[in-house]
Amino acid sequence: MNLDDFLRDTREQLENRLRADFDAPKSERLRTAMGYSLLNGGKRLRPALVRAAALAAGNDSQDWLIPAMALEMIHVYSLVHDDLPAMDNDDLRRGKATNHKEFDEATAILAGDALQTEAFAILAGADNLSDRQARQMITQLGHAAGANGMVGGQMIDLQSEQQKLTLAQLENLHTLKTGALIQAALHLGVLCQSPVNEALLSAFERYGRALGLAFQITDDILDVTASTEVLGKPQGSDLAADKATYVGLLGLTGARQQAEQQHQIALAALAEVGLGAQTLLGQLANYVIQRDH
Repeated sequence: MNLDDFLRDTREQLENRLRADFDAPKSERLRTAMGYSLLNGGKRLRPALVRAAALAAGNDSQDWLIPAMALEMIHVYSLVHDDLPAMDNDDLRRGKATNHKEFDEATAILAGDALQTEAFAILAGADNLSDRQARQMITQLGHAAGANGMVGGQMIDLQSEQQKLTLAQLENLHTLKTGALIQAALHLGVLCQSPVNEALLSAFERYGRALGLAFQITDDILDVTASTEVLGKPQGSDLAADKATYVGLLGLTGARQQAEQQHQIALAALAEVGLGAQTLLGQLANYVIQRDH
């Protein structure tokens, strides 16, 4: 199928399973707050990467769904917490009030906590995964989401406000904050197939790192070029908040050049294992830098 059909089908399958299998808490308020963010649409890029990586590894079954659900729960929890007043203090997420604005700050914190723990519970209890696969996936997701991955990147981001970073420092920040979960998506997809193709996994690590950087650079570009209606937040809000961005460091032209450079690195990593630009992963790399929101 083409990329649009693939993304749409992935979203539909993922969201149907989330609605059907979501282990709702006894607290109605907590359940509502979790569902508010978890089922608020979005690109579902990370689940699409899990599925595309599983297909590239030779697994065309539905084994991708459970790890994709777990990864998306981690991603959504991170967004709920990232929007909090102590973090980015955002009022809007995907054109809707952020979780703490719709409910309250304490409820948003608990909703994020619950999504994070549920992610590991569904991996541990997956009937279609072997014990070894489940253990490897839990380990991979824990590392990617934790202190040496996404959370570590968030800490660097907070410490870097109102500071001038070098390009290497900015890349390290976003390799952790954004790229770690993107790399985890690919790793989880490869782990769906046993035995693991180590050559594919190595190439996907380089592809995922470059894709994560291209994604973040494009976000920075959109922050100053997209309309408020498209972006869902005030235009130039990251620059106005004096956050370290690629546009702030390199200028708009330099940021676009850097995004394209990372795009080419991603495609080159795929080519090493015989995957061209027209494969799903190649098309996803194109999509990341060509999107307008």
